[in-house]
Amino acid sequence: MIKRTPDYYRVVLFVISIMISMSVTAQTFKEDQKRYPRVRQAYADKEYKVLALLESNHLSAENLTLYLRAFKQEKELELWAKCNTDSKFVLLKTYSICSTCGVLGPKRKQGDMQIPEGFYHINIFNPSSNFYLSLGINYPNKSDKILGVKGKLGGDIYIHGDCVTIGCLPITDDQIKELYVFCVEARTGGQKTIPVSFFPAKLNKETYFDLKTKYANQTTTLSLWKDLKDAYDFFELNKQLPSIQFLSNGQHSIK
Repeated sequence: MIKRTPDYYRVVLFVISIMISMSVTAQTFKEDQKRYPRVRQAYADKEYKVLALLESNHLSAENLTLYLRAFKQEKELELWAKCNTDSKFVLLKTYSICSTCGVLGPKRKQGDMQIPEGFYHINIFNPSSNFYLSLGINYPNKSDKILGVKGKLGGDIYIHGDCVTIGCLPITDDQIKELYVFCVEARTGGQKTIPVSFFPAKLNKETYFDLKTKYANQTTTLSLWKDLKDAYDFFELNKQLPSIQFLSNGQHSIK
């Protein structure tokens, strides 16, 4: 018979408490979001479509992992998904970005009217946005903080409703309802970080060549686009996310 020490029971109780805490947190996120009228309306309008789209792709809300790709030139926002146990993502939906501003290239300072480019994730769910519903992006990321204007980087970059922008991605109220429900479901199911990649364009061979030719004198931008191209190619080939490491010079290691 194995003797159980007091320390053993303390460890067991600690592990159980952590598991319960994680379960409660996951279960209450959607409930907390649905305290807000716009989220309740989004669920009333879009939940059946969300669940039907998941089912048609052999996915479920309970173990859902999402990935978003934004293409500025094409004005498209792609929603990719997989089950937690799957290795590859499938394309669920492509949303139209209804308004853009600035030019191709990254955001480097507050007020430059640029939409960011690079590797980000959703870090805010805003159920009471000035633009109906909004999903906040963690701009500035580590690269932006190195290469941008120090102390004047700006912020408040969102994917949101309505159809106006000074650096965000608006997709209309109707579309943000659906995307918001998808993201709430993924977050409730345990996905704490939903990655979002912002590309200047779909970086196929021809488009990338054209961009390199047109912007040949913008070396810093081309360095970013090379990293984005590597990540784009990896995902196109494997339907898996590459490993992305932020380097001290503002560039990235893509593997």
